[in-house]
This record gives sequence, C-alpha cells and structure tokens, in this order.
Amino acid sequence: MRVLVAGASGVIGVPLTRRLREHGHEVYGLTRDPGRARTLADRGVRAVVADAMDRDGLLRAVDGLAADVVIHELTALTRTPTRHSGVTQTNRLRTEGTANLLAAAEVIGAGRFLTQSIVLGYGYRDHGDRVRTEADPFGEPQGTKVDPHLSAIRATEQQAFTAPHGIALRYGMFYGGDTARLRPMLMKRRVPVANGGVLPWVHVEDAAAATVAALEQGRAGQAYNIADDEPATLAQVFTALARAFGAPAPRRLPAWLLRLAAPYAAAFAIDTNLRVSTRKAHAELGWRPAYPSYREGVATLTHG
Repeated sequence: MRVLVAGASGVIGVPLTRRLREHGHEVYGLTRDPGRARTLADRGVRAVVADAMDRDGLLRAVDGLAADVVIHELTALTRTPTRHSGVTQTNRLRTEGTANLLAAAEVIGAGRFLTQSIVLGYGYRDHGDRVRTEADPFGEPQGTKVDPHLSAIRATEQQAFTAPHGIALRYGMFYGGDTARLRPMLMKRRVPVANGGVLPWVHVEDAAAATVAALEQGRAGQAYNIADDEPATLAQVFTALARAFGAPAPRRLPAWLLRLAAPYAAAFAIDTNLRVSTRKAHAELGWRPAYPSYREGVATLTHG
C-alpha cells in the first residue's frame, strides 16, 4: 500500500517508516521542514512538505498525490511537558490537525486512517487494580485541568472513526526512542522522579510494529491498547534507563514539590495508576511486544 505518515521524523515515525518499507509499503512522509526532505529521502521516504495545521497549504501539497493510507503520528512534544500549557499545541494537532489530515486523506483517496492516541485517555487518576479495556469509557472529563487533554485525545479518535476505515492506537508511555536527548539529561541528573502510580509502557519499536499490524489487519472503527506486559512507575523506568546509560540514579523529589514544579507531569507520574489489557491487539492484530517489559527493552540500550 501507499502510506502517508504525518510525523515521519518523530520518535515513532522513524521506526514506523522503516518497518512499513520492510513490509513492502511505499511511504510518503509529511514534514513542515524542507530541510528534512533529504533525511527522509535517505531513508527511502518521499517527503511531502506542508504544515498539518495549515489546511489550505496541506491540501495544495497533496494535490496530485495518490495513497491508500494516512497515519497520524504528529505531536508537538520534543520533551515531556511539565506544565499543562506544554500540551496545548499537541491538543490542537489532535483536534484541528486530525481534521486537516482527514481532508487530505479524502483528496488523495486514502480510505484507511490511523491515529495516534494514548492510554491516558482512560483518565489521569487512580484506577485501582481494575484493568481497563477498549470497552471502558474513554476521554471523559474529570473536572480538572486535564480536561482539555482528555477532550483532544477523544477528538482525534472520534474523527478518525469517521473515515471509511479508521483506527485508533492507544499507546502506552513511550521509551527507547529519544536516547540521544535523554542520556545527557540523565547523566546530569536533570530528570527527577517521585513515588507514584504505575503506568502502561511500550518500546517505540514495539509501538511501530503494532501500528503496521493495525494497518494490515486492524478492523475499521476500532481502538487498540498498545502496551507491554508489565506496568511500571516512572521512577522504575527512568532508574533503569539511567543504569543502562551508566548515569547516576535520578534524584527523587517529594510528591508535593513535583506537583508544584511540574503540575502536568505530576498528573500522570504521581496521580495516575493505570493498567490496560492488550488482549484485543494480540487476538486481532497478531501482535505481541518483542520487549515484554521495560526491563528487556532497557537492557538493549548501551552506555555509548
């Protein structure tokens, strides 16, 4: 199939485009930076230069292009946001950006549309021991500062399902894809952690593999939880990453201080306790994580 990937240069976009090509798909990569066209070409990806937030410019850029699939992997997150305002642009990409990409999909004849979602849509709160499935309520307001984020997560899914063959991928928290940026920060102990609840995680390579599986085998109008088999705290994952990089253990902050300094990060790192079922992805997509937990995934990283 011919696949247009929005976010082809991102943390998941890089392994995703590689895996798509390995599966024999022809890949186009949407980028707003003309300077990245050469980098994409070196990876065997044809660049489409446009800003997904500029609807008219995007539609002009794809005019004359024909493709079967659009995959929406756009965020504005170059690093983990600390404050709620740091998610504002990503929220817009999930609302306005999704609408623009759906319009582009119609222009290029792409009946399949896959969107990046996230397990945090089940709610930034303590879910106790209950394991959430795709049948549970998703994106419902909580009456707190996370409501705009929940609304945007819900919006990208609901819009995707309007496509003839729309699918949402509810990824766990990513790790393993930003080591060049993360390693020096961990070496300098600039990634503090605090005690908190557990979260679903997924290595970016596993997330990319699941996305290809969803493209090829996913059912229209469905959402899939994509996570490994072992939920873990932020402190556990980043302590393991520091060890893999030969860095000192991250500093631990009291919960009250992290809430004060980084209220958005605290909303998921401290206040959220969440487990999700991935049985649906296993059964319908034939996907299982190559790294069943962060322990195996982190072990592949080196000090270098």
